[in-house]
Amino acid sequence: MQRYNSFLCKQIKNRTISLSTHKSGFVSIIGCPNVGKSTLLNVLVGERLSIITSKAQTTRHRIMGIVSGENYQIVFSDTPGILKPNYKLQEKMMQFVISAFSDADVFLLIVDIYEDIHLEDSYLEKLKNTSTPILLLLNKIDLATQEVLDTKLAEWKEKLPNAEIIPISALKKFNLETVMYRITELLPFGEAFYDKDTLTDKPEKFFVSEIIREKILLQYKKEIPYSVEVIVNSFKDEETIIKIQADILVERESQKGIIIGHKGEALKKMATRARLEAETFFGKKIFLEIFIKVAKDWRNNDMNLKHFGY
Repeated sequence: MQRYNSFLCKQIKNRTISLSTHKSGFVSIIGCPNVGKSTLLNVLVGERLSIITSKAQTTRHRIMGIVSGENYQIVFSDTPGILKPNYKLQEKMMQFVISAFSDADVFLLIVDIYEDIHLEDSYLEKLKNTSTPILLLLNKIDLATQEVLDTKLAEWKEKLPNAEIIPISALKKFNLETVMYRITELLPFGEAFYDKDTLTDKPEKFFVSEIIREKILLQYKKEIPYSVEVIVNSFKDEETIIKIQADILVERESQKGIIIGHKGEALKKMATRARLEAETFFGKKIFLEIFIKVAKDWRNNDMNLKHFGY
């Protein structure tokens, strides 16, 4: 998957950046669930790499998006929302967050100006004690009054005095050129980690599974989306069409019935939406075949979680 982010590259060129040699580094995007991390990644990279829904725990993996210019390369990491784990899958998800802490050259801490969401104390302490630069992005300012903005700025200056605070709107692309400019200033000098036309480290199968999982999150309610895992068994890219076979795994037989729906209508509706999204993503016709299988209590099974890439 390859593409330059022309929008933000142009924004950087319009600013004066003095780079005597090449800069490169890892930028970890962290924060609580539903604060806009995935929206930010997609805008910064210029491609829809992370799925987005209003439900918590939409992002389960660490997803890298790469932005390259003539004198820099930024490797962004979108991470799962920070939470207290209730089962082993969530424990594995938090391991992705911990790994993002271990190799970051810059932190982008996303906080929501509109909702009173509190970062877990242990992670807040990690950030207070780190020597890694932190850009605290106060997101969704398009929804807030000046009074609310001033209050939140004061609160976060007190909570995290070592962070540089930048008000943004990821959805409206407001002030993101400032974010990119500051990142390039803070990056260490070094050679590129990836080819300059590389967009992500994830394989094509991964994005198919995420597209299907997004449509499940959007269509089904209650516990169903959180009990589902999608496995892509085959991805055959032929001349005029991509043929894909995937399994949707659920934890109980009753959930299988809900996914399929009356006379298979629910499954057909979801699969059609996933196929159309995949065709847009890959720019090619898609043949998508989906089967529903039961993997009892897979969210708490270490062997299953390892097999699924957690």
